[in-house]
This record gives sequence, C-alpha cells and structure tokens, in this order.
Amino acid sequence: MLPLLGAELIQTPVQLYRYLLRCCRLLPSTAMRQHYRHAIRQGYNSHSDEEDPERIQLIIQRAVADADWILTKYTKKK
Repeated sequence: MLPLLGAELIQTPVQLYRYLLRCCRLLPSTAMRQHYRHAIRQGYNSHSDEEDPERIQLIIQRAVADADWILTKYTKKK
C-alpha cells in the first residue's frame, strides 16, 4: 500500500521531496507535521549531492516505504 497516488512515478529527488511533503499533510497533529517536514528537509539536504542513479532510486524506494509506515502508524490510532 502506498501512502498517496503517484508514488510509483517518482523519478527525481525533487519529485520525492514534494511527494513526502504532501504525505506530511495527512499526519494528525501540527507538531508531527513540523517534525517530519524538518526531517524531510534535512534528508533532502544531506543527499542533494548524490549523483549515482542506482543510489538515488534506492533512496526514493526507502523514503516511500518509510512514509507508508509512518502514515500507517499514525492514521490507524483513531
């Protein structure tokens, strides 16, 4: 299960960044949204110089899987 539609179309780091920020909007509290937006920004900055296409795809796959896990964790606690 993917958190939002279009996750399978992500090919670039900028697309991933925008996708993850859209996922943050689904989190239940403002504090969570701020925390994860900050973490997404830090991750984007730390990997911004990555040039290996295979490594970029691994980062994208892992980030989408992590977003799925986080959204599942927090949205099922109703």
